[in-house]
Amino acid sequence: MSSTDYQMIRKAILTKTCMEAEYNGYMRRMCPQTLGISKKGEEQALFYQYAGESSKGLDVAGSPKNWRCMPVASLSGLRVIEGDWKGGPNHSQPQSCVSEVDVEAAY
Repeated sequence: MSSTDYQMIRKAILTKTCMEAEYNGYMRRMCPQTLGISKKGEEQALFYQYAGESSKGLDVAGSPKNWRCMPVASLSGLRVIEGDWKGGPNHSQPQSCVSEVDVEAAY
């Protein structure tokens, strides 16, 4: 748990800051919600994507369909951006993206 991107995501969760990154060829604007280690032992994050592009398409803002689980190592150009922090309406549902949680957004 020492990568620069991991630490940047961790800080964004604690300060409820939005981020932008490319993942699978799509530029995404999102808010990180949970960070830790996946069942495969990889650094992984659960984001709520509110703008940008996605192979699945992006639903209307606030939709529970906009949750994205991503390996930290697969993100490129990760940076903090201005904007109001967002989460989906089902943020209280149990997540299975991160098996060993390091940090989660407080609601």
